[in-house]
Amino acid sequence: MPRHPRSSAVPRNPSPSRGARTTRRRSAPRPASPTGSSTQLDRLLDAAAAGPAPAPRSFAELGLPPPLVRALADAGVREPFAIQARAVPDGLAGRDVLGRAQTGSGKTLGFGLPMLARLAAASGARRRGAPAGLVLVPTRELAQQVTDVLSPLGRALGLRVTAVYGGASMGRQISALERGADVVVATPGRLLDLIERRVCSLGSVDVTVLDEADYMADLGFLPAVTRLLDMTPPGGQRMLFSATLDRGVAGLVDTYLSTPAVHAVAAAASPVEAMDHQLFLVRPEDKLAVTAEVAARPGRTLLFVRTKHGADRLARQLQRVGVPAGAIHGNLNQNQRRRALDAFVSGHARVLVATDVAARGIHVDDVDLVVHFDPPNDSKDYLHRSGRTARAGRDGTVLSLAAPAQAPALVRLQDGARVVATSVTVRPGHEAVRRLATSGTAVEIVGGQLATADRRPRPSRGGRRPRPDRRAA
Repeated sequence: MPRHPRSSAVPRNPSPSRGARTTRRRSAPRPASPTGSSTQLDRLLDAAAAGPAPAPRSFAELGLPPPLVRALADAGVREPFAIQARAVPDGLAGRDVLGRAQTGSGKTLGFGLPMLARLAAASGARRRGAPAGLVLVPTRELAQQVTDVLSPLGRALGLRVTAVYGGASMGRQISALERGADVVVATPGRLLDLIERRVCSLGSVDVTVLDEADYMADLGFLPAVTRLLDMTPPGGQRMLFSATLDRGVAGLVDTYLSTPAVHAVAAAASPVEAMDHQLFLVRPEDKLAVTAEVAARPGRTLLFVRTKHGADRLARQLQRVGVPAGAIHGNLNQNQRRRALDAFVSGHARVLVATDVAARGIHVDDVDLVVHFDPPNDSKDYLHRSGRTARAGRDGTVLSLAAPAQAPALVRLQDGARVVATSVTVRPGHEAVRRLATSGTAVEIVGGQLATADRRPRPSRGGRRPRPDRRAA
């Protein structure tokens, strides 16, 4: 099965002559590094975020191979985002990387580009069930999304990218592994299942990425993650991207990364400046009517609720008053979730109602209004929900609905998120409600593909956060 040759290990400092790899031994666990605690790591990340931005450079000037630069240009991606400009050179040099960037910032290409470039520069033959690159993610949607971003870029280099996650056919995934995959994008649980079935081995992995490490920690997946990391050879390159370093993430950095290059483009808790935060104080009996009036707007709207049944109920209530709405939550199977998200992306349903666990699972650049129909649990959830708007350099509005008695707790939560919201008491038909109800660019369907009245769809730049794969991990 010939392709671009690959050595048994990717050189950590590749050169035109593809010189010998510098091996780095790692024992597990390692002694604590100078970065030690999450507080110390946060200080390093804060310092990295506050540091001067690198001089503007093109993807070619970052050191990417010409076929990869051409593939990016073909996808309409010509200039690197901030996290890519910072992380790609160190990734290409073979260094371990610790990265922090807000959602939608382009992290997928930040780790994917150097991974693909380095694997393509190595020599050897593709082996069945033995990938050279591994990307661990917390959710099945994120696994598919990362695969969708990296697959066409990999093809330009002769590399094959495969996704494995729960809720999908294991037989098809086994067949893909048996055909040979250079990069596997996986949720931890499904990957462990495949390893136990002896259809996949991590003994040839040269580059490992942990994406959304904090979310994996939130979901209790770190024991599975550490098992998988321990199966990869010592000395390989490792890159970890996380919004926060709590709940054991700092321990992963200490144990599995060696003197990492630290990159950050925004503090983990900082709000997106392009968001306009509003708070509607509304009587409980008026809440649904106000929501329906806002949701009937011409633009795309994403509403967040706390429970799965609440998501289905609100979607049905909106449909009854003529608002095309879908719901996405953990009780739906993979096909149902995909259909709901596809309808939202295509514009067939301008409104999507989602649960908290889906807050990280929706990557649609043209969402310009997020509504907290139910209050989030904490400041972190507020930011993750809100991060579904103001993506890819665009503006967005975040609306919170609260009964007057809920207002003090919600304001405290927003204070924790470093957000100041404009507060107004409303009823159906209020001027502020009407203003939002007429906002947004009208969504149109052109040839089955999404377009808006003033722009065609833009290609993904690699930012995202999907819902948890509870079956997969």
